[in-house]
Amino acid sequence: MRLILLGPPGAGKGTQAARLVERHGIVQLSTGDMLRAAVAAGTPVGLKAKDIMAAGGLVPDEVVIGIISDRIDQDDAAQGFILDGFPRTVPQAEALDSLLKDKGFDLDAVVELKVNEGALLDRVETRVAEMRARGEEPRADDNAEALAKRLSAYRAQTEPLVDYYSEKRKLLTVDGMMTIDEVTREIGRVLEAVRAADAKKGAKASRAKRTVKTSAKKAKVATKTKAAKATAGKPAGKSAKAAPAKKSSAKQAVGKKASGKKAVAKKAAAKPAASKAAKAAAGKSAAGKSAAGKASKAGLKKAAKAVAKAGKKVAKTVVKAAKGAVKPAAGKKAAGKKATQKAAAASKTKAVAKAPARGKKAKKVTKKRA
Repeated sequence: MRLILLGPPGAGKGTQAARLVERHGIVQLSTGDMLRAAVAAGTPVGLKAKDIMAAGGLVPDEVVIGIISDRIDQDDAAQGFILDGFPRTVPQAEALDSLLKDKGFDLDAVVELKVNEGALLDRVETRVAEMRARGEEPRADDNAEALAKRLSAYRAQTEPLVDYYSEKRKLLTVDGMMTIDEVTREIGRVLEAVRAADAKKGAKASRAKRTVKTSAKKAKVATKTKAAKATAGKPAGKSAKAAPAKKSSAKQAVGKKASGKKAVAKKAAAKPAASKAAKAAAGKSAAGKSAAGKASKAGLKKAAKAVAKAGKKVAKTVVKAAKGAVKPAAGKKAAGKKATQKAAAASKTKAVAKAPARGKKAKKVTKKRA
């Protein structure tokens, strides 16, 4: 637990800090004590503070923050601490916030002990009287006049921290006018409420984290299912054309662009090679055509010669056959002519024989008509 106690001088911060240390097992960090311890230890920050204090100056905020940083890194501060007397101003509070943030820490609460200034003067006077009665010498600044000055400085410098931590929702106000035991119980009650709220917040954050993880898993499964359905519904060979997933990374886009450029460069480099290959192929094709043409011409010549030879042989055979067939045909033709001539002669003989008879018949018909 990491706490800050706020309140004017004489409000009882030291008394309550000691009780909190005993109850929660944390350490009380007083700036005065830390400065003296750092100087005694001879640390770099302590030596710097020693020189400033020896010159009568005020130790700067950065030196005090350095001392606090060294102190809370020690093992006994691992369970938490109470800062008493620091921060005193808003700039110191802002510097403390930055320091704790860098170390991964956070304040649990800022407890303000609210008291009446008039009652504080009475307390101081009572305390001084009791110390003298015990034979103890009171502190030089433990009197009404010194207290009035300290109260004035508190109102001007430290009281604005009430609003600062209130805006950050870290402020817990306790009535410091109660008895010491009552103040202790009230501080314990408000701190227990803070712990419960933190535990509830942590549980809620854990549930939210689990919900986000579950939702992410469901979304992933749903996406895979949709993709599988889409792939199953498409013809074979088209699954590779599925809608590309969205790229959340600028590096992937740059990588694609670079790959595209390389592909274009390879394509451009391949063009001359392809052109050379095409020319070589064309040359080979032309050579093949020329060889085929020559072979074709040679073949045609051979075929023509063969046909010519065959033709000559056929022609000779035809001529021989024709000569053999002409002689019988000539004989038949002569025999035909002779037969025709004989038939004609016979016909003429018959006509001559019949002519006188026809003449006689004609003369008989003429006589009858007369």
